[in-house]
Amino acid sequence: MSTYTPIASVTLSSAQSSVTFSGIPQTYTDLVLVVAGVTSSGTEAVAVQCNSDTGSNYSRTVLLGNGTTASSTRASSQTSAGLGVLDSATQGNTIYHFMNYSNSTTYKTFIARGNVSSEQARAAVGLWRSTSAITSITVLVGTSFASGTTFNLYGVANASITNTAKATGGDTITTDGTYWYHTFYSSGTFTPTQALTADYLVVAGGGAGGKHNAGGGGAGGMRCTVTGTGGSGSLESPLSLTAQAYTVTIGAGGAASSASGVQPGASGSNSVFATITSTGGGGGGGESNNGLAGGSGGGGGANTSTGGAASPSGQGFAGANGGGGSSGNLSGGGGGASAAGTTGSSGGGNGGAGRATSISGTSVTYAGGGGGGANSGSGGSGGAGGGANAGQNAGTANTGGGGGGGNDGAFLPGGNGGSGIVIVRYAV
Repeated sequence: MSTYTPIASVTLSSAQSSVTFSGIPQTYTDLVLVVAGVTSSGTEAVAVQCNSDTGSNYSRTVLLGNGTTASSTRASSQTSAGLGVLDSATQGNTIYHFMNYSNSTTYKTFIARGNVSSEQARAAVGLWRSTSAITSITVLVGTSFASGTTFNLYGVANASITNTAKATGGDTITTDGTYWYHTFYSSGTFTPTQALTADYLVVAGGGAGGKHNAGGGGAGGMRCTVTGTGGSGSLESPLSLTAQAYTVTIGAGGAASSASGVQPGASGSNSVFATITSTGGGGGGGESNNGLAGGSGGGGGANTSTGGAASPSGQGFAGANGGGGSSGNLSGGGGGASAAGTTGSSGGGNGGAGRATSISGTSVTYAGGGGGGANSGSGGSGGAGGGANAGQNAGTANTGGGGGGGNDGAFLPGGNGGSGIVIVRYAV
């Protein structure tokens, strides 16, 4: 992973004698300034001033060569540090490196490399005799930089800062340079090595579908701080954590019933991160059973049974009621994180859709409800986000999806619910 982070960029549309970068963040270890272009007149030194200081507080030592001879210069008590070089005839490049720029205890040292292929190459070191942190840099030449000259300022973070996570725990630990992501597919412990503020996604296990003309399982409850949370609830608030161990529990999906006769599916288990608990999805009702309440409710069985409620509220939606019908065919779909299940019109009802969140760095949908089973005709479809189609289909693992409701046929059981997931995110 690159440790260079772009801070600001300037491309001149007309000639200018100087360019200033101000408001420089103090969160990096070093700064790198890259200047590429030409001057308006001849070969000139590219100089810098810090914090608009035009006093005689700069010094420089420069080594240069032109391919035939080498020379050196030394100057002190200067009003700028002229370390680089550009020319009017051939594009050149100058790179300044400002070390430990944000400290407020020592003078600031910087090194530079400059080159113009038709003229010279140089290496130099400069000093700004000030203990102030560098918050602005002005780049200047004696005449002017020509139109098209570019100036790019980068922050450099120490590898020990950017490449080392601030916590342990998780089945996978990844970073995109902006955030660290700890993903738990199984239960474990999240342990920060320092105080930090964490975003999270906590999805519980989904409920199983019921047995025989049955309602679909409800999705596991979904709580999240980034772009999506279940039900009609608002986004959750990030957690302030300290350097201690926090328990992470991944809720199992509910199991489909193996008992004889018409049976509801089992509800999913809760998922937990620190103080955050998401409630397992409700099991779907068998043909004559009501759906069970949960993070999202299970669908009701086909014989005009009631769908399960979303309880507690704010984690998902209710399962749909069974609709009866001439063949006892119209079961209810399980609720999902963003929509309630539906009652079938000619077969099983559809599971409610899940909800998308970008907490992992890309948008992923979780917690879809399971589709309702049917006596005849088509079984319902699972909701987006891991919900299973009707039949002996299971909700997708680590999505909290509800299992599909069992269809008719020798009292077939429904599908198991999908297990839950926990993702913890914090800034690099």
